[in-house]
Amino acid sequence: MKSDRPADFQRSRLRERLESIRGRSEKSTSWRSAAQHLGRLINREGFVPIRTKIAQEDLAFLANAREDVIAFAELGLRLIELHQPREAGGISSDPDNPIRRCRACMWRWPCPTFRAIDDAIDR
Repeated sequence: MKSDRPADFQRSRLRERLESIRGRSEKSTSWRSAAQHLGRLINREGFVPIRTKIAQEDLAFLANAREDVIAFAELGLRLIELHQPREAGGISSDPDNPIRRCRACMWRWPCPTFRAIDDAIDR
């Protein structure tokens, strides 16, 4: 059982990090409508000269947003590299459409991991 402890620690550490990112994101304010308005205020130097009040939650979110987005993009790319289709081999009743399985988890393609990524990205 000792060999399970490092994996459990890693899993709980990753879960805590992801929950922290989600929590900061949920507490912060969406900048979508503000970005549309601010985009029209860009000056000749390429900046928006603004003075605004930023909530503590927004500042906490913005402080790590770039690194968090990069980490999530890398995670997504690594997962789709791992979870790719491959032919399952064997005899098929439809040789033109052979059964395919995920190279990593061996579920029928598309596997649950790939579907979860696809659903999250398409949101």
